[in-house]
Amino acid sequence: MGKMLADAFAPAREVFQEVDDALSQKLSALMWNGPDSDLTLTENAQPAIMAASLAVIRVLQKEGGLDIARHARLVAGHSLGEYSALCAAGAFSLADTARLLKIRGQAMQSAVAVGEGAMIALIGADIETAEAVAKEAAADGGVCVVANDNAPGQVVLSGSKDAMDRVADIAKAKGVKRAIPLSVSAPFHCPLMQPAADAMAEALANVTIRPLAVPVLANVTAAETAEPEMVRRLLVEQVTGRVRWRESVLALKGLGVDTTVEMGGNKVLTGMVKRIDKDLQTLTLDTPDEIETFAKAL
Repeated sequence: MGKMLADAFAPAREVFQEVDDALSQKLSALMWNGPDSDLTLTENAQPAIMAASLAVIRVLQKEGGLDIARHARLVAGHSLGEYSALCAAGAFSLADTARLLKIRGQAMQSAVAVGEGAMIALIGADIETAEAVAKEAAADGGVCVVANDNAPGQVVLSGSKDAMDRVADIAKAKGVKRAIPLSVSAPFHCPLMQPAADAMAEALANVTIRPLAVPVLANVTAAETAEPEMVRRLLVEQVTGRVRWRESVLALKGLGVDTTVEMGGNKVLTGMVKRIDKDLQTLTLDTPDEIETFAKAL
């Protein structure tokens, strides 16, 4: 994870070292050598994913002349990726971003006891059907809400185990193709995450949010903002709120965007973008060759 970038580019190595220093942890060694059981812990996975994305940004800035203010209309990220996007836009320092994500991961992990929550992906469900499934599953008690509106036919529900145990049967009765339990450590983006939202409100209150080079397309509103205090508020709401990725991508064309560039995301978001709006051009930058080719085109 990020090893190819570190081997190929000095600016990438600088990013991983800065993150290690900020966390007083050899996160880069964990990213490159494992064990996976430690890397996939939410408190490690979140800053690690961010570091891999920001390494791409830093290489392009140092070696390709990338200027976010000049080359990008806006930035966006999915869930924790919103922090990466904000760091790229200059709202947070890299060190602050790493520390915030460490806190966010720890807070989300501890908000709900292991085994008391779950997340389920509904494959083949539109948002209206998914909302109906969630409402019915929670009708007899417990929590069940739409957590991620990712793309047409891919909606994720999140909530308490009692309500989530009813989802598969309800979804089947409503014609949903599949209901797939996700291997996650906690039920993210639902009201059960309120203790984590409180922790992030405290953490974000102690961090300077600088003026953004370009607006961020916020997860919880699917609308752009460049106002630091609004960013702070929306990041707190994001912990318990819905990730409106499908709506965000649908908004891009009206905001003057015709091309998306995914930095270090292993093409996951690009796949969603293609399903949401086939007219958008897409680029993914993961490998040294892809990054060098893109840098030459800037």
